[in-house]
Amino acid sequence: MGRRAVAAFVGVIVALAVALLVFQTGFWVDVVGVGGYETGTVTVADSDNSTPCTPPPNRTAVAVCTDSRTRATVDVRIVANDTQRYVGLSDTESLGPDEGMLFVHDRESHHAYVMREMAFDIDIIFIDSDGIITTIHHASMPPEGESYSERYGGRGKYVLEVNRGWANRTGVSVGDRTELPAGVAYTGRQKP
Repeated sequence: MGRRAVAAFVGVIVALAVALLVFQTGFWVDVVGVGGYETGTVTVADSDNSTPCTPPPNRTAVAVCTDSRTRATVDVRIVANDTQRYVGLSDTESLGPDEGMLFVHDRESHHAYVMREMAFDIDIIFIDSDGIITTIHHASMPPEGESYSERYGGRGKYVLEVNRGWANRTGVSVGDRTELPAGVAYTGRQKP
């Protein structure tokens, strides 16, 4: 009886070690797949602007506006499940100047992002459940030989990733408000 208990214990330890290895290496993503991405439009406007900012029609984009004039537009893929969040932009070689990714979490909370196996630098922009930008990080890709970088944290329900320097180039800053894509609902107060 003692040998069976030891064998079972060792078996459980080995199984947990294999599961941890599969999770850490990301192999499970190859097996499960990431699925398709939805698309939509996010508009970023100055927080003092009471005039709605409208993006160009028929675009899957992020638009930055002041006084309802579009200053920048970024096409986005919407990430809404755990597998897509895990992969993020790590399987993307580069982003064009007008491309990005919008991550949608189930609820507003403190989230931390890493630059797992990234090939380029990005801006990581946290957006709360009311659509207000709370934090902007200018994140660097991992150092040579490392699989991910430091953690970039912020409070939000949504996270927008774009090329590094996009926020500076467009003038997007903490406190600016966003209009999210159709189907990506606010959970906070009503949009202005």
